[in-house]
Amino acid sequence: SLQGQIEQLPAPVPYRNHVAQARLGISQAEHEAFFRDMLGDIDEPTLAYGIQDVQGDGSGIEEVNQLLDSQLSSRIRSIARQLGVSAASLAHLAWAQVAGRVSGREEVVFGTVLMGRMQGGNGADRALGMFINTLPLRISVGSQSALAAVKVTHQRLSALLGHEHASLSLAQRCSGVPSSLPLFSTLLNYRHSNNGAASTDTLSAWQGIQTLSMEERTNYPLCLNVDDLGDDFMLTIQAVQQINAQRIGEYMQVALRSLVEALEHTPHAALNSLSILPDDERELLLTGFNDTAHPYPRDVLIHQLIEQQVNQRPDACAVRGDSGPLLTYAELNQQANQLAHRLIELGVEPDTRVAVSLRRGAEMVVALLGILKAGGAYVPIDPDLPSARQSYMLEDSSPQAVLTSCDLLADLPALSVPVLVLDNRDDLAQLAKQPSGNPDAKALGLQPNHLAYVLYTSGSTGTPKGVMNEHLGVVNRLLWARDAYHVDSNDRVLQKTPFGFDVSVWEFFLPLLAGAELVMARPGGHQDPDYLAQVMSDAGITLLHFVPSMLDVFLGHRSTRDFPQLRRVLCSGEALPRALQRRFEQHLKGVELHNLYGPTEAAIDVTAWECRPTDPGDSVPIGRPIANIQMHVLDALGQLQPLGVAGELHIGGIGVARGYLNQPELSAERFIADPFSSDP
Repeated sequence: SLQGQIEQLPAPVPYRNHVAQARLGISQAEHEAFFRDMLGDIDEPTLAYGIQDVQGDGSGIEEVNQLLDSQLSSRIRSIARQLGVSAASLAHLAWAQVAGRVSGREEVVFGTVLMGRMQGGNGADRALGMFINTLPLRISVGSQSALAAVKVTHQRLSALLGHEHASLSLAQRCSGVPSSLPLFSTLLNYRHSNNGAASTDTLSAWQGIQTLSMEERTNYPLCLNVDDLGDDFMLTIQAVQQINAQRIGEYMQVALRSLVEALEHTPHAALNSLSILPDDERELLLTGFNDTAHPYPRDVLIHQLIEQQVNQRPDACAVRGDSGPLLTYAELNQQANQLAHRLIELGVEPDTRVAVSLRRGAEMVVALLGILKAGGAYVPIDPDLPSARQSYMLEDSSPQAVLTSCDLLADLPALSVPVLVLDNRDDLAQLAKQPSGNPDAKALGLQPNHLAYVLYTSGSTGTPKGVMNEHLGVVNRLLWARDAYHVDSNDRVLQKTPFGFDVSVWEFFLPLLAGAELVMARPGGHQDPDYLAQVMSDAGITLLHFVPSMLDVFLGHRSTRDFPQLRRVLCSGEALPRALQRRFEQHLKGVELHNLYGPTEAAIDVTAWECRPTDPGDSVPIGRPIANIQMHVLDALGQLQPLGVAGELHIGGIGVARGYLNQPELSAERFIADPFSSDP
């Protein structure tokens, strides 16, 4: 020996004995029956962070070692003894929780490394060869109790040992996962390791021998080694660069601690209620990413912000057409006031609806502003919609009045409510007799939590739903945009979005509350790249919106026009491809491109991102939450997802709509209390 001593070693056993035992022991049919029972109904792989590549060469791996604190290690061993299970069972269950959370799965499958000598026959401990084997283990991390989950895990591990010589390919074939996909992408290797200090004789024997290199690698993107050191436990996490190995280790530690605490105090607690998130990550998700508080006024109405501009710049152009000015701020305010007073006479009050069926033009701006001033909520009825849909929206919204024009009146269904035809001589004469002063919001009982508009969704997933949005959320969104995009009296904003879509809300009101000019595109102009290029150039547009697909068409249209005044383009409504961003940067050099996201169920937009030429990746982010908005990525149980894990996006804060008109059950289902907010 290296120590100069003669050792009597037992006779070695040839590795072929192990091979024979593997072939002559449990039959292939028995292996197959076992794994089919375990995996037969698994038809989707368990993929950490969605990473499918399990053919890595071990390069580019980050490795982190974490020693569990002695107190936690002692508690793990103590509760395992009390339950009559192994510490390995607790480690496997905790790892299943981690793997499940980072893959979005409740039925979790991961690989576990087996020693391979348990069923190796007599003398297997004296044979030299490749005994270890990796096999799948399925663990449910759903609603079963922590206690039941531990017992099931222990039973499955014990049963798996009887099949430790089965091949991984056989096990995969027994699942419902297509052969083109891996069954799992994470691995757990629980092993008993010697933590004893080497003796003096042993150390002296190694003198003069140098370790040049040593590493353990697998082809899996995420691997956890748990070294059972007798008293303590060492975690070694190996992960590809897309995965933060340090964070995975922290998840495992929290999972172990949460599991032990549940087994000690609340053994019947549901396993899926136990957290794996460290406190600092939870704080980052809740507060760090949502530090959006901004003291925008919460006691002001949309039209009151516009009235402030009327007082400051009454003779400035407020509304411009594609061929020139249409209304000054004073003229717009007077016409809207007269309409508002007439609507009040007709019974319009806070939260009542007024339907609007008009084509784009100055009358549309007057109509929307007048409805707000009267305390009502406008309901856009696009005249280009099918008549059946128009009828449904009018019936469902139960408007107190309808505003339209002569050319559209005949297309409306029979109505039992007052109809004002804004280009009819008699109606215009009545409006001219109304007071021109601002209606008193206080006298009307109008508050910021009253409705500003009701927009109907497309109905692509069923019956169209009327979404009720309040002044409070819209004001917040408009003031944020004014500041974020530096909109002021020097701007000209193009209104081209059909007014049944919520992008139109900011196109109408943002320029007016900022003292800018609102430029109204002609009806249908939003679909004509030639026309858009002309009006953008001739009117000196500084800010406008494009749906990405329309931006693609616009950039592909070879216009010879320049847009020297254009400063910013906002995109929303669809995913913005990175390739389209690159084309934009080539065609419109020096113009900012911003990507925004928001459903109709929140006030226009809730996140924003400024695109930059140096941005990496193939997709453009939707950005961060805007002022006074909170965004959370949650799992099916409403719990925070770990960083980087896909989930359902939940929106909180001031911009969330009131709900769906006339659909209390659906509203209760979709508009839920925010469990993370002190003001849910």
